[in-house]
Amino acid sequence: MELLCNGRRLDLSRPQVMGILNITPDSFSDGGRFLGRDAALRQAQQMATEGAAILDVGGESSRPGAAPVSLQQELDRVIPVVEALAAELPLPLSIDTTKPAVMRAAVAAGAGMINDIMALQQPGAVAAAAELAVPVVLMHMQGAPQTMQQQPHYSDVVSEVGTFLRDRLAQCRAAGIAASALLIDPGFGFGKRPVDNWQLLQQLDQLVALGAPLLVGISRKSMLGQLLNQPVDQRLYGGVAATALAVWQGARLIRSHDVAATCDAVAVATAARTAGSDNMRREMTV
Repeated sequence: MELLCNGRRLDLSRPQVMGILNITPDSFSDGGRFLGRDAALRQAQQMATEGAAILDVGGESSRPGAAPVSLQQELDRVIPVVEALAAELPLPLSIDTTKPAVMRAAVAAGAGMINDIMALQQPGAVAAAAELAVPVVLMHMQGAPQTMQQQPHYSDVVSEVGTFLRDRLAQCRAAGIAASALLIDPGFGFGKRPVDNWQLLQQLDQLVALGAPLLVGISRKSMLGQLLNQPVDQRLYGGVAATALAVWQGARLIRSHDVAATCDAVAVATAARTAGSDNMRREMTV
């Protein structure tokens, strides 16, 4: 389970943490904190030190009700940061975007993964990803960020999300994207009620069974805030617990704002899940 990300390697033979770097003024958790190139680079270096295996750079907020940004705005936000990170850090970089032009520019600047909340459904996105030949994360979302939390509804959320992701995997493979380069994300909080999110977390193993590495992004999400009655900056402990549950069921990549704590949770859950394996026995006896 090693992904080649534009010349840099991401080892998913064991679960890893993806650090979130939002270059936006309006993201739900950290909007405005890392808009400048220097601030973004400092945060990226900190996440790398804390154990992130890959960094995910985004220039357009996808919080519920977020306004879309123009292509030029998104390019202006993310490309200088991707260039700086590629020059300063050895980690692979992911670009969080739905726009084919941003995908191309970011990969040219040094990004090695595409993380698309629209699962490459925008016109030209599948072709761009096939051409760029980097790993792609396909996420499920009901609706669009502007409207996704306006009365979302499912008859069977796990089955419906699984069917969508299975279909997108098939369509991407048919378009020439290698099966080994595709990851999936159930899209916690994207067009889902709290009960939908908890059912997905309870049954993540059904999505793992689709065969593609599973990315989980649950960090600081409103499902935690509603359950625990905590504001966005007080959801760390809930996020750590959810991370452990996700890894226990087979998630391979955890997308997080809180890298150090999440890495600890991933390590503990991985040790418990693989305690009987030969590799774990060797590691624990060294």
